Amino acid sequence: MSVTEHKILPKSFSEESALRALKLARQTLQIEADAILAMKDRLSDSTDAPLARAVALLLQCNGRVVVSGIGKSGHIGRKIAATFASTGTPALFMHPAEAAHGDLGMVTPNDAFIAISNSGETAELMAIVPIIKRMGATLIAMTGSDSSSLAQLAAVHLNVGVAQEACTLNLAPTASTTATLAMGDALAVSLLDARGFREEDFARSHPGGALGRRLLTHVRDVMRSGDAIPAVTPDVSLSAALMEITRKGMAMTAVVDQDFKPIGVFTDGDLRRLLERGEDFRGFSIADVMHANPRTVHPDQLAVDAVQLMEEFRINQVLVADSGGVLVGALHIHDLTRAKVI
Repeated sequence: MSVTEHKILPKSFSEESALRALKLARQTLQIEADAILAMKDRLSDSTDAPLARAVALLLQCNGRVVVSGIGKSGHIGRKIAATFASTGTPALFMHPAEAAHGDLGMVTPNDAFIAISNSGETAELMAIVPIIKRMGATLIAMTGSDSSSLAQLAAVHLNVGVAQEACTLNLAPTASTTATLAMGDALAVSLLDARGFREEDFARSHPGGALGRRLLTHVRDVMRSGDAIPAVTPDVSLSAALMEITRKGMAMTAVVDQDFKPIGVFTDGDLRRLLERGEDFRGFSIADVMHANPRTVHPDQLAVDAVQLMEEFRINQVLVADSGGVLVGALHIHDLTRAKVI
């Protein structure tokens, strides 16, 4: 089937049908938004409020947070567990049916167990909850009714009930799952703040992501070092310095003193500007044309700091000097691009 044929609406899908679909989409979004706002309004400012108590219990937990649910609640539970884990709260998801056939062995008395069920009567959960309680794990329930069996057994119950589902039949879990997911996010955000969880902590659990690379990559990880550093002494000719620039392929060279401390820098941009002046520079030494007091970064700085320096001064290269001022590396903006820091 061609791309053009894909774009053609089925003959049975009339303009009236399209308008109805849009109306139902808006209605769905409104119902789910109302469900979240209603849940927000149920949160009291009391320090004894269920959410505050749940956060306190999870903070006191010396083990992991085990999240469990079946069906759509299970799918939501997996996401909640993943959010906890990535924001500083060790967590895992456990399927209640599998729990009843051996996986309960993963739960310890030091754990907190979050049971999710809209009805609060899910048979698979109710079969393992008594064991969880006898084990000594903290039980937190997320259900749609304060009077449900699961709510009554929990140390803390978070009411995620909704007035109606977005489904036109009022049957398929839609608004209720959205509300449960939002409550899980509210718990996770409250916990990460209470733990003092910061960007650096997030990066450590997301080393493969863009933020992880930005916050975990240091200058020393991406800089060019050793023989790859373009460097000349101030007494060499400009021609010799240009040969060093060509050999090292960084479009610049550092100018260093006898202690290998950078005292200047010369770039291909400087060369172009020199050519525009029309002077005979064949007798120049590099000291005659270099920029003195070059900007440097420390190898232990974050690579993103080097990016900010380059952006601020509109430069493509920066020298790397250690605490003693000795040149130990050189960094080109392309090195940062390859490392996906930018």
